[in-house]
Amino acid sequence: MGKVKKAVLLGVYENSNDPEGFVFTPTASKINNLTNGLLEQNIKLVGPLKKNKVLTFFGLHAEYPAIAVTGLGSMNASYNELEEVDEKRENVRSSIAAGVLKLREIGAFDTIDIDPCNDAMAAAEGSNLAVFYYDDLKSESLKKKRMKFNLIQNEESDNEKWITGTLNAEGQNLCRWLKETPANLMTPTIFAQVAVERLSKLGVTVQVRDRKWAESMGMGSFLSVSNGSEQPPVFLEMHYNNAPNTKPVVFVGKGITFDSGGISIKQSADMDRMRADMGGAANVLATIYTLASKKAPVNIIGLTPLTENLPSGRATKPGDVVTAMNGKTIQVDNTDAEGRLVLADGLCYAHKFDPLLILDIATLTGAIGVALGSSATGVFTTSSKYWDVLHKCGIETGDRVWRMPLFKHFTKQVVDSQLADLDNLGKYRGKGGSCVAAAFLKEFVVHPNWMHLDIAGVMDNKDEVTYLNKGMSGRPMRTLVKFVEDIFNNKMF
Repeated sequence: MGKVKKAVLLGVYENSNDPEGFVFTPTASKINNLTNGLLEQNIKLVGPLKKNKVLTFFGLHAEYPAIAVTGLGSMNASYNELEEVDEKRENVRSSIAAGVLKLREIGAFDTIDIDPCNDAMAAAEGSNLAVFYYDDLKSESLKKKRMKFNLIQNEESDNEKWITGTLNAEGQNLCRWLKETPANLMTPTIFAQVAVERLSKLGVTVQVRDRKWAESMGMGSFLSVSNGSEQPPVFLEMHYNNAPNTKPVVFVGKGITFDSGGISIKQSADMDRMRADMGGAANVLATIYTLASKKAPVNIIGLTPLTENLPSGRATKPGDVVTAMNGKTIQVDNTDAEGRLVLADGLCYAHKFDPLLILDIATLTGAIGVALGSSATGVFTTSSKYWDVLHKCGIETGDRVWRMPLFKHFTKQVVDSQLADLDNLGKYRGKGGSCVAAAFLKEFVVHPNWMHLDIAGVMDNKDEVTYLNKGMSGRPMRTLVKFVEDIFNNKMF
């Protein structure tokens, strides 16, 4: 085997007092000294280093054939109230991401030593998230180069923060991988197998429930969605308890492994993206995976009703009436509004665990994308206390959340049904769709602490988040991990 080729990636701040100047991070300053000031001289020759701009220099030091320098933006960046984000942390994520992608593009390096840039966790997240690329099914010649990242430790706490950031990114990348995998290779059964394989060795108890079990529980709403598919439905149950004598936080994730719309079939354009309609379930699995990997002192249960939504002679028809686990009847006026049907039974079942909080998450409505675009996850909640925690977590992770209304105005629309207790579309079609869907779900919740996260708008990424490549985003997994950790660390029982 040949010698490993190593590069180093350093951060440089803009100098607020000198537009043409710059300020080294402590780590970059040390490396500059090793080059006898040659690094500083070369940067000055090239010109100002703006945020996310990357310069690469060769032959300045024997240990590093290449030294890349990335612009971190202003030293004075901090919490931006208008943007609701910690800009200093986001600058580290995006600039480190730009640097590792530049070095991968050069293609000559196996290992990159990375400057923590005064925030080792953000540096680890930016580097590991940036290089994710789903190429499992491509020929070896078409696969992206794999790279190893090492931390250049500057402070005593850097290593622990680096490990935390790496685990956070690995969890989000798992979520992205689940969502990117083609639907024929990520059926409900395969998804459950992945859960068993990934989670069991981390101390997570995984129970794979079949159709007969769901029938015995009276989950007629969930099972109605599965009628049109040849793939058997699965109700997946995951328990991780590393906080004895506490009530669990219960997550419920929508697990439609492919959504054609059923009899109310979608347009064919971009229907392939509906392989990621199990994004809620992917977030739940990945959140538990990350928390268990960290051995976090938390108590969490994940529930994911998994099925395909396809048309066939057995499929549920518009106008059919089904019965949920709590006995409520539902008029299914549109079979493409199926996510709320599977979540309804998941929410009913969640109450059996006497939870601290119930949180459901789903790629539920196109309407949330109309309202918020890809800027933030839409959140509907009955608990201002837990909303405040989640909101703060989104600021810290850079993966924001935005509170939406749960007005009775919308409840009136879903309970006005000609044939049943509820209508899965509501009375006024095309108005406030995400709010109507949340009002529908609320009819299956009696617990005082409930959150519904609609992630349809943040399902994938084009170029909005600079440290995520084009494709499925895995959002807001890191925010969910931070949320659960903060609840238990702060004993919000």
